[in-house]
Amino acid sequence: MTINEKQDEIIEEFDLFDDQLDKTQYIIDLGKKLPPMPESLKTDENRIMGCQSKVWVDAELKDSQLYFYGDSEPTAQISKGLVGLLIRVLSGEKPEDIANADLYFIPRVGMGNLITSLRAGGLASMIERMKAFGKAYSTVKQ
Repeated sequence: MTINEKQDEIIEEFDLFDDQLDKTQYIIDLGKKLPPMPESLKTDENRIMGCQSKVWVDAELKDSQLYFYGDSEPTAQISKGLVGLLIRVLSGEKPEDIANADLYFIPRVGMGNLITSLRAGGLASMIERMKAFGKAYSTVKQ
């Protein structure tokens, strides 16, 4: 499934909800499904600056595809859900595709109405970090 196909799938899922609270709960539920990130990867180097809570993202290149790991502190369930959404869309893709991805699903699901401006800044920092991994790994040959 391509990045755009994954985004379209997420848009369809969010369209099932009429209420913003239901959409927010869905984001939280997605975070609960995120596989645990190894504690050894929860370092200052992997911490996303700009988030109001502690959020970590790391990446690994396997078979020319980039795979992401992410987590947040336990009380930051929405942040963890946002990380989970980004991982769902970007993980397992080619680094250059990640670096150049147009993440149009974010405005299309009405994310600006679902999260605070502080969380929006954190989300932007998460995207920036993941795209930076894509750029960095696009020059790596396996």
